[in-house]
Amino acid sequence: MNLVDSSGWIEFFQAGGNGPVFKPVIEDRNSLLVPTIALFEVHKVLSRRLPVDLVERCLNVMRLGRVLDFTDARAIAASQIAVRHQLAMADAAMYSMAQELGATFWTQDADYQGLAGVNYFPKTEADASEARANSIASP
Repeated sequence: MNLVDSSGWIEFFQAGGNGPVFKPVIEDRNSLLVPTIALFEVHKVLSRRLPVDLVERCLNVMRLGRVLDFTDARAIAASQIAVRHQLAMADAAMYSMAQELGATFWTQDADYQGLAGVNYFPKTEADASEARANSIASP
């Protein structure tokens, strides 16, 4: 099983430098887990940049995997992970779901670097520069 975090999905949809890393994982639909929180984060980012119909098509691609709801039990597990690894709520929720289901966690978010079960790929310099520019431009 595989779980791609929001940064990986966004990289894939925007054809970023690490997009080819995430492509085979995303295309293996039978092994793909998709937290609802990833849908939220991807929608939030893409809706700032893309037309509504294109954003919806991206979300439909995500829905081809097994969508995971954020239940009360998963909220408690995420809280424990957040405290243990000093992760933000959404990050902890996605990582704890991967842990719960024995899935490999795919990301380019440095907060996960070195954690068990994580395949971490640093952002390319072009992607890092764009992220810095977007964070300055976003409220």
